[in-house]
Amino acid sequence: MTAIERIAGVMGGLGPEATVDFMARVLALTPASRDQDHIHMLVDQNPGVPNRQEAILRGAEDPAPALAAMANRLESAGADFVVMPCNAAHAFQTEIEQALSVPFVSIVDVTVEAVTELSSAAVGLLATPAGIAAGTYQAAMREPLIVFDEAERETFMSLVYAIKAGDRGEAMTTGMRRLAEALAARGAGVLIAGCTEIPLVLGPRDIDVPLVVSTDELARRTIELARGERPLPATGT
Repeated sequence: MTAIERIAGVMGGLGPEATVDFMARVLALTPASRDQDHIHMLVDQNPGVPNRQEAILRGAEDPAPALAAMANRLESAGADFVVMPCNAAHAFQTEIEQALSVPFVSIVDVTVEAVTELSSAAVGLLATPAGIAAGTYQAAMREPLIVFDEAERETFMSLVYAIKAGDRGEAMTTGMRRLAEALAARGAGVLIAGCTEIPLVLGPRDIDVPLVVSTDELARRTIELARGERPLPATGT
């Protein structure tokens, strides 16, 4: 390990398998030859947070209090910074940050940073209806994104719910690939996997257009911060 060792707090359960996938990617991307080389993570795997899709799209129960409480628990347990491997829930980032005195590291910001460094091509966003409606990626990119039409959003959400239910079959990969290809056909030269269920069935090798996987970008940044390879961002940023 490096001289600086920081504890990463992980807001999990949004969904549960995506959180486990995030942790696995952190392990896979960490340069380690022994247990002690891996980073210290505290994980609150809380699948009881109210549905973010329903809250954003239809005004259902607000998940912000549960998310803020989760973040606060992680800080109280010793986390030096907090991450959340769920894109749509970043619509409630302000409420999460208000509950913290340690930095919250945005999956949206680190993914947009990676996209900007990779290409200047038009960007397509694979995201849930709530993720698109919340506008977090649009605000971070500060330029128009190519997004799903209404029918594609419904198809994408049905795939996500099937993946959450445990289906990782070829039909899921095929469905995701077709949606990605639809964005590419409308001019996207690079795609963002802006939902952490996507990489459970679709990876960069499955499509011809470059795919930036938000789970991987958050994993890389988590490792860098925990190992002291980057300074912690200021709180509230």
